Amino acid sequence: MSDQPLSPIALHKALDRIWRTPPGWGRLSSVNHTILGKRFMVLALVFFAIGGLLSMLIRAQLATPNSAFIGPEIYNQIFTMHGVVMMFLFAIPMFEGFAIYMLPKLLGARDLAFPRMTAYGYWCYLFGGSILIIALLVGAAPDSGWFMYTPLSSKPFTPGINADVWLLGITFVEISAVTAAVEIFVTILKMRAPGMSLTRMPLFAWYMLVTAGMMIIGFPPLILGSILLELERAFGLPFFDPTRGGDPLLWQHLFWLFGHPEVYIIFLPAAGAISTMIPVFAQQPILGYRAIIAAIVAMGFLSFGLWVHHMFTVGIPHLALAFFSAASALVAIPTAVQIFAWLGTLASGKPRWDVPMLYIFGFFFVFVCGGLTGVMLAMVPFNTQAHDTYFVVAHLHYVLVGGFVFPMLAALYYWLPHISGRQSLYKLSIPAFWLIFIGFNLTFFLMHLTGLMGMPRRISTYPSNWGWDWLNLLSSVGGFILTMGFALVLADLILQMKLGRRFGRDPWRAATLEWATPTPPPSYNFASLPHIESRADQVLPALIGPRLAAGEGYLGFARNNEQETLAVDMVTGAVEHLVILPQNSSLPLWTALATGTFFVSFLFGLYWFAPFGALLTIALFFCWTHRLGRQHDTGPVDIGRGVSVVRDGESPWNLTVLANRTALAVDSTLYASLLFGGLFLLTIAPAWDRLTPIALPSVALVAAALASGLAILCVFWSRRSNAQNTSIALPLIGALFLQLATIIALLALMLAVPNPTEHARNATMLVTLGYAAIHAGVAALITGHALWRAARGYVSAARATDVTLAWLWTAYAFGALILALAMTYGLSLFGRP
Repeated sequence: MSDQPLSPIALHKALDRIWRTPPGWGRLSSVNHTILGKRFMVLALVFFAIGGLLSMLIRAQLATPNSAFIGPEIYNQIFTMHGVVMMFLFAIPMFEGFAIYMLPKLLGARDLAFPRMTAYGYWCYLFGGSILIIALLVGAAPDSGWFMYTPLSSKPFTPGINADVWLLGITFVEISAVTAAVEIFVTILKMRAPGMSLTRMPLFAWYMLVTAGMMIIGFPPLILGSILLELERAFGLPFFDPTRGGDPLLWQHLFWLFGHPEVYIIFLPAAGAISTMIPVFAQQPILGYRAIIAAIVAMGFLSFGLWVHHMFTVGIPHLALAFFSAASALVAIPTAVQIFAWLGTLASGKPRWDVPMLYIFGFFFVFVCGGLTGVMLAMVPFNTQAHDTYFVVAHLHYVLVGGFVFPMLAALYYWLPHISGRQSLYKLSIPAFWLIFIGFNLTFFLMHLTGLMGMPRRISTYPSNWGWDWLNLLSSVGGFILTMGFALVLADLILQMKLGRRFGRDPWRAATLEWATPTPPPSYNFASLPHIESRADQVLPALIGPRLAAGEGYLGFARNNEQETLAVDMVTGAVEHLVILPQNSSLPLWTALATGTFFVSFLFGLYWFAPFGALLTIALFFCWTHRLGRQHDTGPVDIGRGVSVVRDGESPWNLTVLANRTALAVDSTLYASLLFGGLFLLTIAPAWDRLTPIALPSVALVAAALASGLAILCVFWSRRSNAQNTSIALPLIGALFLQLATIIALLALMLAVPNPTEHARNATMLVTLGYAAIHAGVAALITGHALWRAARGYVSAARATDVTLAWLWTAYAFGALILALAMTYGLSLFGRP
């Protein structure tokens, strides 16, 4: 780094050499969030087009009674894949891509916390989605509905690989979702611009923080359910078979523990975009900033108390029905707080109309209608009558299309100039909006009527004497009008990107940081990082943008050919440490391919080969850390503006530690769902009254607990030794051997479980012990990795991240083991001797 400041052009060239993605095949190695965010969004739009085509086939089939356009078997695949594509391959990845692209720019950072993990998530999304689409093309797509209810999706009723495609493809895609959730959560908490405290964050960041937290808690139950159902289908473990102690309702509980929060996971990012756009067009700061934050948090909490809303007709006790009905109605309150804040902002400002505001108007109309029918369905008597009719289909689309698609279209028109660097041309925009608005309401409003007239969901044809004919025909006409509107939007966006006029910063006169970057944004976002002294949705991009480009903020220089950005205190926003981000690498691509071999092996029944895919994936993950970090302490380094901070490896609160704590939250939620499943079957499932106790080897029980407990002591010893700058090799080696002894003891216990295919009690014991064994193995891997890093000089008293991670995972493995032993021992005693 030179002592003389660089000119803005020289600074740009220096930073671009460090941050840019190489051309050609080198683009496959990109880990830059701008490129990956655009890839996510483009791929999500491709899947949206596929889902739209499937919906047209559905409407063509239902346009007339007794239609022979599509046979029942193909129709089942088409309506299942329509839901799967729209929910799993479009809605969630679309907002993830938008957040990946936008968050660092809104927060005043140069990239996300873990760029390689973002790339890995993208490739998992691409490969997992491709599995589902290829299965559709060859006629082997899932056909049991997008929610895959058991026993219909169990082996006796779906003997082919159709259900396996869903279970394995969706789990593959969910890896992408979970990694994105951890990435977003850590980035928002730690990668804000200096001075940006939590109370100064833009509202979109608040929305995404709560959304990421909901994904961390909400996705593991679905992943667990998919694992258990695949184990039942592949190996006969009877978790959902009522003749062998299972219960189909367990699947519904696990699925809707994810499924209903997912509605809000989809809505909240769209609401964040609306909260960002409305103040711009109202020319007035958002009203009720703190009230909106409270409403977001309340909605996040309440959404996890609603899952039985989808199960009112399965025989739930009346007291539980009353609780979940009240909770379903209560969630309307935080939603209303946000809507009234938006309307109040528009009413108190001087609104200017533009195409994004048209779609916001469409959002208000459609989403409020969907919310009103949602309150109707929250009432048990009405829900009982309308359950599984087209009224529910209409409500679902009014909520999801109104709450996500209309805001998404508004956001596309609003932020497209940022992506393309060109101002919008509105030749096709307005007719496209009206085609979408009219076509949507014509399609789905009439479904309320067919539902009230008794038309059930998921039927491929219907007779001509029940009065549904003309309503279905008009719905199908509306569907094709809607499709024409989306086709015009696509043409409009392409024309704007090709023909729009170039502009300088901030064409909307906005007040958020993303408009302080050049457009289209450079690979590093900001030539120097800003210091935020007020709310970050009330800045002046046209004023601060040139100053940041001139290097007047933090890190206004290029140094050591390293990608540098800053991490801050999670609450106050004070600068904490310097972050060195990993550069472009093809490792995420290869790791995703290795992960894919594991899932494909399971899909085609090559169970013997699946462990090789898992081992290859683990080995590639450990290759990511090669040469990351430093082999000597550096102490504080200059970051500009007269401030010096330590590097990330020397900070005890660095991104890696927070990410692993967050990953443990994901893991513990999955484990809690597993324990809940076992207790649910114990108390609810049939065929548990004639069991006999199982004699487990007490030596193995004691040995597993003792070895795991001693491993914790060894890792704690290594932390103390590291803090005193003495050797940590001996305690880590001891911990490693004790963790391996724990695995051996747990394997002995698993072998002592008799015939796990005979009853769900035995299967639950086997899987619970297997979970503990896997996590003892994870702790052993991380301990061994810490030992290897220490031997190479990457660990010291100041650089203690690897030892901290060994401590976290060993402690978690011990806790998981104790719960597993208690659960297993309790189940082994159940029955009459």
